[in-house]
Amino acid sequence: MYHKLYEWGTRLLSESTLFKFGLNWSPMYRRSTAKITFVSTDLLQVKMKLPISWRNKNYMNSIFGGSMYAAVDPIPMFQLINIIGDEYVVWDKAARIKFKKPAKENLYAEFLYSEKEVTEIKQLVERDKEIEIVKLVELTNKSGTQVYCEIEKVIYVANKEFYKSKRLGEQKGCKRINGMPLQ
Repeated sequence: MYHKLYEWGTRLLSESTLFKFGLNWSPMYRRSTAKITFVSTDLLQVKMKLPISWRNKNYMNSIFGGSMYAAVDPIPMFQLINIIGDEYVVWDKAARIKFKKPAKENLYAEFLYSEKEVTEIKQLVERDKEIEIVKLVELTNKSGTQVYCEIEKVIYVANKEFYKSKRLGEQKGCKRINGMPLQ
C-alpha cells in the first residue's frame, strides 16, 4: 500500500517533500509522537524532533524508551530505500538501544548518508550480492551537546535478483554455502 501511494505521490510532490509529509502523516509513525522536520532534496539528510508530551511520558516523567525507538526505527531503512532505488532489497535486520540518561526535554536526531557511503554500499552489493550496514543515531537535546539515547540499526541490503533466487531456494529447501544454492 505505502509503495503504491509513494509512486502516485511522486507525480505531485518532490521525493523529499513526500518523504517528510508521508512519514509525518503515516499512522505507524504518528504514534511515535515524533515529527520529521527536514529532508534534503537528495534525501541524504533527515532531521527529526521528538517533543516530550503527555502522550510519550513514562511513570518517571521522562520520554518512554519505546517512543524514542519508534521515532528512529523506520528512518534509516526508509531513507536508504529511497536513495538507492528499486533494484535493491533493503530490510531492517536488528537494533540495539542504549539509554544514556532520562529525557525530560524535547529530543532531536539527524540521519545522514554520504554520497561516498551510498556508492560503497552499491559497490559492496554488486560484489557480495548482500551486505549488512550499521547506522548509529543519537537522540540529543536541541544543541546536540547532550546525548540521551544511542540507537544502532543493522540494515540488510541485497541485489534484488539475488534476493529473489535466495528466497526461492529457501522455499524449495535447498542447501546453501555462503548464501548460494547448491545444485
